Amino acid sequence: MATTTNSTTTSTSKDQGTASSGEKTGGERTVAQVQADLEQQRKQADRRMRPELEAQRNLAQQEAGNVLDRDAIAAIQQTERAVIAIAEDRIGEALDAIEQAAGKIEILLSRNPATALIPVNTQVRVIDTAPQDDGDIALLRNAANTAFDINDLPATRTLLDSLRSEIRVRTYHIPLATYPVALQAAARLLDQKKTRDAGAVLLAALNTLAAIDQVTGIPLMLARNAVVEAQTLAQTDKEGARELLDIADHELGRAMDLGYTPEDADYTALRDEMKNLRKQLKGSEDTTSVFARVKEKLASLTRRQQQKQTSSATPASGKKAEQERKAA
Repeated sequence: MATTTNSTTTSTSKDQGTASSGEKTGGERTVAQVQADLEQQRKQADRRMRPELEAQRNLAQQEAGNVLDRDAIAAIQQTERAVIAIAEDRIGEALDAIEQAAGKIEILLSRNPATALIPVNTQVRVIDTAPQDDGDIALLRNAANTAFDINDLPATRTLLDSLRSEIRVRTYHIPLATYPVALQAAARLLDQKKTRDAGAVLLAALNTLAAIDQVTGIPLMLARNAVVEAQTLAQTDKEGARELLDIADHELGRAMDLGYTPEDADYTALRDEMKNLRKQLKGSEDTTSVFARVKEKLASLTRRQQQKQTSSATPASGKKAEQERKAA
């Protein structure tokens, strides 16, 4: 299941496997067999988890949309208008659009002198392609490592895509260090009657917006939900509560296997706390404080994982562009 949502598009995509798909690891199941099972698992997961995943996706979409900057959006729109005008040989309109875009950028620069990136668009994707079985996860990880070691990057990417279970928020940003340079260069090229070059500069600026990803591991979310539900059952159905804690423990294991949390002291402490909680549920002890600690530790793991953002922007390129902008 891979669903993408943004302000303009919704898409579903599948990557096709290549090398290493038929290798057998451990003498039991092959990568091909594991991948053949994934589609059925995705359908089952879609039926089982769609309501809560959809609610989480909607929340992520709303939160991401709240940070978008209207002036940055207007600058992008005017740049797109300039590209269209250039393509239709309406140079005067193109210059006007570039001027308006530059004006919006100047507003952004004056309002955010210390900020390098301004959010302008966002996409939220629910990607749930990872196996449920930890052995299958290990098999795919080993196959991906093998493919990487032999420099089969297409196969590596395909195998890694089979190890995703996440809500991914990708936010596109205008890089304030480079975007003004592109607008100035395009205007100068238009004055020199180099319309094709001007259009290429603007298209390059639009296509090189900095992307920053924030990921929430679905196993962490499912573990949290299972713990919350277990607490509601703790007084009336202790066996049901223990079963839910077993589900939470399984999802925590998947979160670690899939790389959404490290196997560090905090992770180990959480697993130990959950083990202790399951034992206490066999007796008559008050488990309120233990549930509170488990939920807090789980929330802490989730927050820490969400804070690990990945970006397409590089500090070196930003410094160089900033020098070019000042020189211009």
